[in-house]
Amino acid sequence: MPDIFLFLLAAMTLTLAPGPDNIYVLTRGISQGRKAGLVAAAGFSSGLIFHTLLAVLGFAALIKAYPPAYHALQYAGAAYLAYLGYRTLRSASAGIALAAGEDNPGVPLKRIYWQSVLANMLNPKVTLFFIAFLPQFVHPEAGHVPVQMLILALVFILQAFAIFSAIALFSGAVGAYFRRRASASVHLNRLAGCAFIGLGVRMVLPE
Repeated sequence: MPDIFLFLLAAMTLTLAPGPDNIYVLTRGISQGRKAGLVAAAGFSSGLIFHTLLAVLGFAALIKAYPPAYHALQYAGAAYLAYLGYRTLRSASAGIALAAGEDNPGVPLKRIYWQSVLANMLNPKVTLFFIAFLPQFVHPEAGHVPVQMLILALVFILQAFAIFSAIALFSGAVGAYFRRRASASVHLNRLAGCAFIGLGVRMVLPE
């Protein structure tokens, strides 16, 4: 696999491009802290395993060939992100409790993880990206095509987790600064909620 370093560079560039995954990690880290951002990063990275299996087994090609299946996933993902935004906006009242000096544990980390996994799985653009992107770096003449795709997917997942984790650490530091100002908690939750709803709307808009 002579092009693996070129693949890594391309994968990092694509991961850094603004999208639902890194924006979710960023807003979660700002609103709830580094640990929450890191858990979200782990969730989104874990969700990539699902898209890898679809690409290797050929289901992604089926989704691409059958537009209703693609649109069903697209609208389901958009609805889920909008739902997360609604829930986050409702939790803005927790920021008022924090400002009053009450304990505010935020969203449980286990829930953040599975929310991130599901949000990633319901994004059909990731599935189509995997089936369009991975084969460009596979060399059929070398044989073991599924193994090559699995190796490339593993490289993609590891670099994605590294970049998402860096975003989580940065956003956690920013969020910690603002959370020291008690009233800012309300605004952070509202910002995160609006961001999630905006991402949901973006998913169903034409390119």
